[in-house]
Amino acid sequence: MAELEGTVALVTGASSGIGEATARALAQHGAKVAVAARRKDRLDALAGEIDALAIEADITQRDEAVGAVERTVGELGRLDTVINNAGVMLLGDAGEAPLEEWERMVAINVQGLLYVAHAALGPLLEAAEDGPRNVSDMVNVSSIAGRVARRGSGVYNLTKHGVGAFSESLRQEFADRHLRVSLVEPGAVATELTDHLRPEVREASRERFQDVERLTSQDIADAIAYIVTRPRRVAVNEVMIRPTNQAW
Repeated sequence: MAELEGTVALVTGASSGIGEATARALAQHGAKVAVAARRKDRLDALAGEIDALAIEADITQRDEAVGAVERTVGELGRLDTVINNAGVMLLGDAGEAPLEEWERMVAINVQGLLYVAHAALGPLLEAAEDGPRNVSDMVNVSSIAGRVARRGSGVYNLTKHGVGAFSESLRQEFADRHLRVSLVEPGAVATELTDHLRPEVREASRERFQDVERLTSQDIADAIAYIVTRPRRVAVNEVMIRPTNQAW
């Protein structure tokens, strides 16, 4: 039997990149998967391929974030795994940055994650008490930017450091109830994340990483699948993954 047979997973930011790859990986391991994002056309295409529940949702809106969790439980019957993957990276020096970019990062990377996490705690604890594996998982996707602050990424650093602190606090609180809270911190990954940068910032970012063989979304999905398929006694608290030739 597949490791996640009989379980249900919700993946946010699942319309592309790490979220899409993770949804595929969890389905391959036997989970029923709900995929949430704003781009419904992409979600529908993915759902058709892996037999998933597509949920159009903007997690920066509390009602939509809570609704994604409630719909997953209501239509798929339970919730064993949550992958908080939705996020945005808007870099650039603070003196030139539009305030709207800062607000957007806080809204998606922090508030959206909090909305989903808060709504999911009850169902996840229930799954840990009464489920096929008697353990549940929340995996929060952060970044190496949650470890080291650098010029031009101050607010992104702020949001990802916050995700790390929040994850560790939750891990401690729910460890004895077999809700595992894990943090995944990727380095440079070839996704659409840089597409949202202002043109001049995007060009500088590409030049910085031009000699780095970036990770693929599947690389991160493999790590997430490893985390959530461990036996009940094993909790992988934190995984940082960089490209081999990314020194910083």
